[in-house]
Amino acid sequence: MTLDQRVLRDGFGRFATGVTVVSCTNPDGQPHGATVNAFTAVSLDPALCQVTLTRKSKAGGYLDGAPFAVNVLAAEQQHIAWHFAGRPQEPGPKWTDGPTAPVLIGNAATISCRPWRTYDGGDHLIVLGEVVDIEFTDAEPLLFFAGRFRELGEVDTTAHWAASVDCPHASWFGLPSGADLSRVPA
Repeated sequence: MTLDQRVLRDGFGRFATGVTVVSCTNPDGQPHGATVNAFTAVSLDPALCQVTLTRKSKAGGYLDGAPFAVNVLAAEQQHIAWHFAGRPQEPGPKWTDGPTAPVLIGNAATISCRPWRTYDGGDHLIVLGEVVDIEFTDAEPLLFFAGRFRELGEVDTTAHWAASVDCPHASWFGLPSGADLSRVPA
């Protein structure tokens, strides 16, 4: 059974993701980037993250054994996402040197990586990087959901999660009654 690619894309698109630009250098040593929403943390020890790029992308070819950075875009960087998705914007992006690769200025977070492994992912490449540096700000992230860019909205705080079995006040985490929850790791 083969699924229609449009149906598959629409189904995958129901999962809200952050928006990143994976940056590296091209063979001429110039900064290059690609908008990617297939990014995830993989491991804390060793510190690894993963990006997935289409095999047809220039960045996919440039990342073969090369250092890179994952620029987690801030909400006000939608124009940067479009720029690296093939719709150049003016003014263009502002770059700076990062620990492993060129990085964009103004990100919500910047994750600098050394190459770890690359795997076959069908029509995509699965690229793992060893995180060697990470910087982050308080900026709200740019999100992507159902084929559109989005921003975080306010969370409904009127409903307390005490009705959930995950509520720390209900001792789901094995805490003694009356424990100081401010000392519990998130």
